[in-house]
Amino acid sequence: MTVLSLTAASSDAATAPSSAVTIIQAVPGAEVSVTVDGEPRGDAEVGDLLGPFDLSAGRHDVSFVGVGADGEDIAVDSTLTVEPGGTDVVLHLPAEVGGAPVVHSYRAPTGAIGPGKARVMLAHTATVAPADVEVDGQTVFTNIANGEFAEADVPAGTISVALLPSGTQEDPILGPVDVTLGSRTLSMIYAYGNPRDGSMNVIAHVTPLAADGSVAPTRIDTGSAGLVTRPVSSFGEDRPGPSTAPMLLAAASGWVLVAALVTRRRRSRSSGLR
Repeated sequence: MTVLSLTAASSDAATAPSSAVTIIQAVPGAEVSVTVDGEPRGDAEVGDLLGPFDLSAGRHDVSFVGVGADGEDIAVDSTLTVEPGGTDVVLHLPAEVGGAPVVHSYRAPTGAIGPGKARVMLAHTATVAPADVEVDGQTVFTNIANGEFAEADVPAGTISVALLPSGTQEDPILGPVDVTLGSRTLSMIYAYGNPRDGSMNVIAHVTPLAADGSVAPTRIDTGSAGLVTRPVSSFGEDRPGPSTAPMLLAAASGWVLVAALVTRRRRSRSSGLR
């Protein structure tokens, strides 16, 4: 994987508000070259993270050109509107089998966090129908779909989670698995692939968060949109978590974890696909 450094286009751009932009390749079997505003930024296979690149606030063109697992050409052009802070740009497959790759962007929720807490953000970028999530055998989130994402602050620790077809009691698509979250970390996690061909997996990068001085949580209110009505109990406190470093997680661990713990669900920004 080759990554080229960014250079400022002008002195004005150098002083403008900027964002740390990470580009993520989540199309199984594909190899693509990435350009930003016409300049090469690197080559990527599935699971690769390019950057972070320091881009000025405003509109930028991000393009992906390469070959897919089936030997077909990939050519995806998108427009990203950069705002101050961190942003991930993800190339991934849509929900429908055989669909062409798409691009979405996700802003990093990097605000301060309290002691004993972890923050998780899930983006559904897999060829999977809407799904429900169980935590310790209880359904806590329903009907999260391709292109949607969710985030929450949760007690750090280990829980058992599973992903099931939405509205059914069929065998899990993934899990159940035990997952651990480190205290005062942000995990941005992207589910990708297709369970039918064995390519389902998770890409994640983890970064530390600043402390906000609050007390440790004892319960999490799950809200109402797509969620069960009762709150989720604390999943454990004061347990050690993993170090904060970019990583490719084992299949299912981050995907089922984050969906289970969300307090909010939203559509990501489509990056202006043309």
